[in-house]
Amino acid sequence: MPIGAIVKTGITISQIEPSAGTAVGGTRGIDGGQHFDAAWPRKLARVFKTQDGELNDEQGGEMATLRPSPRSEPISGASAKRIDMKFEVAVIPVADVDRAKQFYSKLGWRFDADFPYDNGFRVVQFTPPGSGCSVQFGTKITPSAPGSAQGLYLIVSDIGTARKDIVARGIEVSELFHPGTPGAQFQIEGGGRISGPANEHATYGSFATFRDPDGNGWLLQEVTTRLPGRGFGNLDVAMLTELLQEAEKHHGEYESTASKHNWPGWYAAYIVARQDGKTPEEAAKDGKIHIEVAS
Repeated sequence: MPIGAIVKTGITISQIEPSAGTAVGGTRGIDGGQHFDAAWPRKLARVFKTQDGELNDEQGGEMATLRPSPRSEPISGASAKRIDMKFEVAVIPVADVDRAKQFYSKLGWRFDADFPYDNGFRVVQFTPPGSGCSVQFGTKITPSAPGSAQGLYLIVSDIGTARKDIVARGIEVSELFHPGTPGAQFQIEGGGRISGPANEHATYGSFATFRDPDGNGWLLQEVTTRLPGRGFGNLDVAMLTELLQEAEKHHGEYESTASKHNWPGWYAAYIVARQDGKTPEEAAKDGKIHIEVAS
């Protein structure tokens, strides 16, 4: 679950409370006392990454509790009518559903569903590892010709490792390449491609391709640093730890002049803003506004 979803959807944080004796990093705790634990961003990152709303510390320590609370008012004057629209499913056309199902199982993607109906309609769903978007295929699900879905992006942080994993599963994958001409990654015949990854593995610059048995084309792209305003995609523990450390720094600057306040609310507003693509400075302003509105 994206961290923003904890605050912006049906599960909201009313208060993250350190358990008795638990130290909170670098600034005043909720009780106003001075605490410090250099490992707290990593611990809290694990808490936030626990799925399905079950917040707990992977190491067994009772670090935080999650309690439902009413939805908070929009920050920064955002319209109350604005709601999240999450792209979660892409439909791909296949000729043989069972053959496609075998292929995506072999690829190691999570098998979510296979629902056949008496009228001939059937839908199968798989989800790539770490992805917030799934793929569906089946019968009577799309009028598109089998194999006509092309340029389906799979974003990876290490394209060499990702390619090796797919090859090890017995699936044919192109060599790593980078475009020599704009859009070369989308050319089915491979024109304009230069062998090997982009220079110094420049973010967004390295690719590899593979196809399912029907010819639907998948495009691996290596992204190591996202462009400003692009948010964080699917956060992992390492990335969320870094984000919490960044938030700690900006919260410390705010706290030095602010009155006693509910620091989890500031952090929640900050993290949601950063995931929405705002700069650290803009996110810090959102945290400040959130505290002022809640006071």
